[in-house]
Amino acid sequence: MDSPSTHQVTYTSQHAQNMVAITWTDRQPDAVHEGSNHVDETTALLASSMTKYADAPTSDTLDSSSGPDGDNDDEKKPLPIAQILLLCYARAVEPLAFFSIFPYVSQMVQDNGGLADSDVGFYSGLIESMFSLTQAIVMIFWGQAADRFGRKPVLVSSLFGVTVATSLFGLAKTIPQMIMFRCLAGVFAGTIVTIRTMVAEHSTPSTQARAFSWFAFSGNLGIFLGPLLGGALADPVRQYPGVFGAVHFFEKYPYALSSLVVAFVGATAAVSSAFFVEETLKKEPVTMGHDGEEVASDVPTQSSDLSTWQLLKSPGVGVVLYTYGHIMVLAFAFTAIIPVFWFTPVHLGGYGFTPLQISLMMGLNGAAQATWLLLVFPPLQKKIGSNGVIRLCATAYPLFFLCCPLGNVLLRMGTDGSVKAFWILLPTALAIGCGVSMSFTAIQLVLNDVAPSPKVLGTLNALALTGVSMLRAFCPALFTTLFALGARTQLAGGYAIWVLMLIIASGLSVTAKYLPEPEAARKRRRSQARR
Repeated sequence: MDSPSTHQVTYTSQHAQNMVAITWTDRQPDAVHEGSNHVDETTALLASSMTKYADAPTSDTLDSSSGPDGDNDDEKKPLPIAQILLLCYARAVEPLAFFSIFPYVSQMVQDNGGLADSDVGFYSGLIESMFSLTQAIVMIFWGQAADRFGRKPVLVSSLFGVTVATSLFGLAKTIPQMIMFRCLAGVFAGTIVTIRTMVAEHSTPSTQARAFSWFAFSGNLGIFLGPLLGGALADPVRQYPGVFGAVHFFEKYPYALSSLVVAFVGATAAVSSAFFVEETLKKEPVTMGHDGEEVASDVPTQSSDLSTWQLLKSPGVGVVLYTYGHIMVLAFAFTAIIPVFWFTPVHLGGYGFTPLQISLMMGLNGAAQATWLLLVFPPLQKKIGSNGVIRLCATAYPLFFLCCPLGNVLLRMGTDGSVKAFWILLPTALAIGCGVSMSFTAIQLVLNDVAPSPKVLGTLNALALTGVSMLRAFCPALFTTLFALGARTQLAGGYAIWVLMLIIASGLSVTAKYLPEPEAARKRRRSQARR
């Protein structure tokens, strides 16, 4: 599983634009949500019959402050496929840059540092994690910059920065250089927060689920392709002597080809974004001065002036951010544990898989996630809402995790029947259980919907991704260490890690009960707008 309620303003008619201009200049800023086409994650999405997982029912009646044409036109606006695909292409750059070094970083550390085998793991882990750590430090800055200067400038500059830093990493000849260039790549990894915001602002209530399904899929694709590219292109002189044997450059810099290929993807994404991606941040409306010149409105805007602390204290923001982190802990922990679990011998609590079997299971995992995200999530979210999807996934998480130790129990039995049952259980549980990946997209929609204003959407996403970056830096090492300790000591029969995962997963069901209902958020904004 990877790593990851849309709240956006779209203007599809001159009437809607006029309504927004009047609202901004004559009323409190939160009225923008009513005069513009605020995207509520259940507006026009819920079916008339709710399941027990569904969000609270909401009226399809237009807000009194919105014009009759604006919302209707907004609902009918098709998803801008070209823009979404361009943004998805740019989205894949960050996981490509992050994961592409994993197959060769240990060998590169040993080559550049001349270290003992016992020290390689420490420096490899340090270099791998520096990307996420520096990303966490600067993420809020990128979100605030996107809210202030525009989404597109931040996106393009971030892509160019990651491109340069990634290409330089492959040319590093010392460990300090590797650390420096890895940190530099993390500093410029502000693309993800900007792209999340732009996808939200391109979407409408009827297209948001589909848009964010493709967004999540592109991230998963980058995670899948990154290690493949890194492993296939590292040290090409040794791997492909017939092709690169005479190329002195790759003999001197054996890890340059992998970095340069990833950098090429980043460069093409930067160029395509610079020329073809549309700016989605709407400018402040202007008013006419006494001399007939257009001047910017100086009406104070409460929501745009929110500090980070004030944003965190906004209704519903805290619980949504916590739920986001809870889901990401489950995702990062499972992603880190499962390859080691599959490889671990049966008598220690694993499956004893070969590398080929692990690759096949990873392929099935990726295909199942893509199916759930692209084909199942959009209609399901339309029927039960984003909160409903999260609550459904929260129920499924413990059952999914329970299948892992159950498979080991079948293998330990060692009979023909138990082994056959295992090979029926594993692919079935993996294919169905990967449906919990829908919670990644659903929580993103809930996060966007709880934003008090579109002007702080970038900052809010940055806050969420700051936490995600920190979790991504620490969770893999923490949970694989706990798994190793459990396997070594045979605590709880070698299943201690799964007991912990079941406890954490069960907690998500409790947290999901407190997610803010979209209709309540609309009432709060309507009340604030009338003050």
